[in-house]
Amino acid sequence: MHRTDPGFGAEVLSLADVDHLLTETGVRTPAIRVARNGSVLPDSSFTRGGTLAGKPLTGLVDPVKLMRLHDEGATIVLQGLQRYWTPVGDLIADLELELGHPCQANAYLTPPGAQGFAVHSDSHDVFVVQTHGTKLWEIHGEGGPGELLLEPAVVAYLPTGTPHAARAQEAVSLHLTIGINQLTWRSLLQREVGRLLDEVPDDHLPAGYLDDPARLAEGAGGHVAALVDAVRRLDPALIAAEQAERFLSGRPARLPGALLDRASLAGLDATTPLRRRAGRPCVLSDDGDAVRMLIGDRVLRIPARVRPALEHVAAHRGLTPADLPALDPQSALVLCRRLVREGLLEVVR
Repeated sequence: MHRTDPGFGAEVLSLADVDHLLTETGVRTPAIRVARNGSVLPDSSFTRGGTLAGKPLTGLVDPVKLMRLHDEGATIVLQGLQRYWTPVGDLIADLELELGHPCQANAYLTPPGAQGFAVHSDSHDVFVVQTHGTKLWEIHGEGGPGELLLEPAVVAYLPTGTPHAARAQEAVSLHLTIGINQLTWRSLLQREVGRLLDEVPDDHLPAGYLDDPARLAEGAGGHVAALVDAVRRLDPALIAAEQAERFLSGRPARLPGALLDRASLAGLDATTPLRRRAGRPCVLSDDGDAVRMLIGDRVLRIPARVRPALEHVAAHRGLTPADLPALDPQSALVLCRRLVREGLLEVVR
């Protein structure tokens, strides 16, 4: 358990934010699910149909049905919040860069005195951030069950497989769970060895091996020896570099404010304040006459002559075009405009 800034949780996701998402935005399943007394309720109990431009829509959350269920003790779960609520998306993106593991976030809105789910465990590590009200957690460890009261500003950590359940106390409870979907040594090596297995000939096994297994053993021995040699030639440094590049160029695209940024480009000048977007890496490597930039969701190739300027961008969260070294004023503006369009930088408004 860790105690943090009392306002941290509400800054990321407040009760008013959840009210807005559930009652004003037209959110649809599967972004929302509902549970009561350990059972997940059917979507039909809280959704309706509709039309848009003459085409049918399904799974629209019906606020009247949803609030009625909530009044009756149901917990409302907002799933994958990082995809549609910017403060949570920023938090998750920053956390992914710190950990090097994919992360996700759900929120749980539980009425006073209610419990949405029975004792269960998760297949990933979880951080729990209480943002409104209090919730009493039943946590099962090696020494038996214990209790932990979460209130705003308190963050709890539950390792993979920890059995737990939670019940809201006197007021409505809202908490955010951040799941860490761990990348493992097994998955890393399976991918690398899998590449080598793809090079093993896909020929048929020899006929007659049922009566003479030695015929099969001879061929298998050759392929096993070749595979072992190939595994020995694997370069750990190259594996690490490829994994880092895969992660730092394969995250979901996030461009909040991109339209406003583009509208600001015409007025961009040497003193315009810019900053790297939350959760955006800026990792550089040489690639012949270019510099490769890993910016989270893709790889950019920029002429190598501007590397000093790119190093400045990588080293500073905030900057202006005039700050970029080794570039004339016009070139600095051209580079900054491109980095804004690519989503690495945003205009500070």
